[in-house]
Amino acid sequence: MSVSLAGKIALVTGANGGLGAEVTRALLDAGATVVGLSKSIQQSDFDHASFSALPADISTADAAEHAVDGVFQRLGRLDILAHLVGGFAGGKTVAETDTATFQQMFNLNVNSAFHILRVVIPQMRRARSGRIIAIGSRAAEDPGPGVGAYSASKAALVSIIRAVALENKDAGITANVLLPGTMDTAANREAMPKEDSSKWVQPASVASLIVWLAGDAGRDVTGAAIPVYGKGL
Repeated sequence: MSVSLAGKIALVTGANGGLGAEVTRALLDAGATVVGLSKSIQQSDFDHASFSALPADISTADAAEHAVDGVFQRLGRLDILAHLVGGFAGGKTVAETDTATFQQMFNLNVNSAFHILRVVIPQMRRARSGRIIAIGSRAAEDPGPGVGAYSASKAALVSIIRAVALENKDAGITANVLLPGTMDTAANREAMPKEDSSKWVQPASVASLIVWLAGDAGRDVTGAAIPVYGKGL
């Protein structure tokens, strides 16, 4: 059964990345009006009448507030937040990890979510509805050697989203986080050319799940950390 998001307004952070492009297209195909946020995004990235590009950086609280306030001023509300911004660094043990890398993982994977949530949640509470979906990682609950900083930052993201779900269930807001394994993106194929990509998670599958969570059928799912591990279990 197809999901209809007609009349809904969605904000996608990291909208032109390997996963973000799939999520943006899936939301548009479901009938949503989509604002795609990224530092490098352009209107021409998506040839669709219901898409608008928002070149912005949400690495600071002020920047996130400025970007999201512009969306509310122009469109009046926000029904869906798909927060996809994140980053990866690995290859070193915790003892070998430098402070800059550790802080970078938290800036990309935790702070960006914190900044955008602080702006979006009050607006959704006033509307008494909203869907928040964030992208975590399998590493948040299944950490391995050499990815300590990354795993810790994604675990922190899971905790934040679960807290948001509990704090806002009274306002009709759901909040969930997806935990994909390695995704089949161009960047991952380039970084790991010898790996068997046939077992990786397809971005289209993650995008479909986001659309489902944003639709009517997903209204009873909140506070969930949903594993999406692909064939490489």
